[in-house]
Amino acid sequence: MPKQLSQRPTVPRGLVVVGLSFFLLLVGCSNDESDGQQDGGMPPAAVVVETAKSEDVSVRQDYAGRARGAREVEVRARIQGILEERLYNEGQMVREGDALFRIDRKPAEAALQRARAQSQVAQADLRQAEREWNRISSLFQRNAVSERERDSAQSAQELAEANLAVANAGVSQAELNLGYTEVTAPVRGVTSLEDFPEGSLIDTGTLLTTIVQLDPIHVRFALPENDANIRRVAREGMVGTGEEQNVSARLIMANGEEYEREGRIDFTASTLDPRTGTVSARAVFPNPENVIVPGQFVRVRVELQNFEDVITVPEKAIGQSGENQVVFVVDDEGKARSRQVELGPVSDGRQILLSGLDAGDRYIVSGLVNLRDGAEVNVTNDDGGEGAD
Repeated sequence: MPKQLSQRPTVPRGLVVVGLSFFLLLVGCSNDESDGQQDGGMPPAAVVVETAKSEDVSVRQDYAGRARGAREVEVRARIQGILEERLYNEGQMVREGDALFRIDRKPAEAALQRARAQSQVAQADLRQAEREWNRISSLFQRNAVSERERDSAQSAQELAEANLAVANAGVSQAELNLGYTEVTAPVRGVTSLEDFPEGSLIDTGTLLTTIVQLDPIHVRFALPENDANIRRVAREGMVGTGEEQNVSARLIMANGEEYEREGRIDFTASTLDPRTGTVSARAVFPNPENVIVPGQFVRVRVELQNFEDVITVPEKAIGQSGENQVVFVVDDEGKARSRQVELGPVSDGRQILLSGLDAGDRYIVSGLVNLRDGAEVNVTNDDGGEGAD
């Protein structure tokens, strides 16, 4: 039986050669790309920069406080009598000298009449004593009376003069008491509720009402012990000097708005409260429109320090290099350079630099992770980065 030979498809030799050449070309290109990445390294870090500017900066601090009237004056009766009438509306703003209450005048008027009558009697006694002295002294010069009679006449005249002085003082006191029947406001302020209604019998010294002076207004607050800026102010003489203090202050209302009028700190305690670890302080603010009400919670904003021609940077721009603080700047070659800086206090979320940066330097505020000195960087904000976050 004849054998059948199996036939395999044959591939043209030229096609095999072309396929092998294409495979070798792909391998070569892959090696070239791998070698290129190894030679080039990591791409430059993307950073955001700001341009340093010198400016004058004030360091401020807010402290919680409560408003109080500049004075809370108790209005009391100065004579005894029947309270006839209240002359103001409770809670009304009154001026100094305004009439508030009227006490029955009749007893005071009667006392004044009696005092004036006693004064007239004392005047008559004095005139009689003067006539007697003139007569006795004339007789004594002619040796018609004794020295003892002369001395008695002189003593009688001096006694009459003293009695007249006492009587005149009684008249003055009676006139004062008559004036006290009308109780007036000692200061300008807001009145409280009356303590006694009309018709009440009151004694001398009875509390009738209270007046709270609203202009100026006082704000009491506390300074923390660990506030370094306050200790600096104290060392410069703000605390316990006994002199007038002119540290300015602003007031932040409960709604967050700043009060338009500036105040000043007029008192700071010379000792630390061991219970709270704070120093008591008081600020005074003008309050002509009575915008600030006693008892209101507010915040006192105090200017602690003023710096001239300093540079401020965001706090996130500060890095650490060993024990030193540094800021990275971008040089003309596009490389990051670390600058050692001296830090001041923080104002409005920005760090004050006392030294280390110059105006016009471009410093990095974003992209600081793993950044090293001399590394190439890619600045993503071309405008210089003023105010960049």
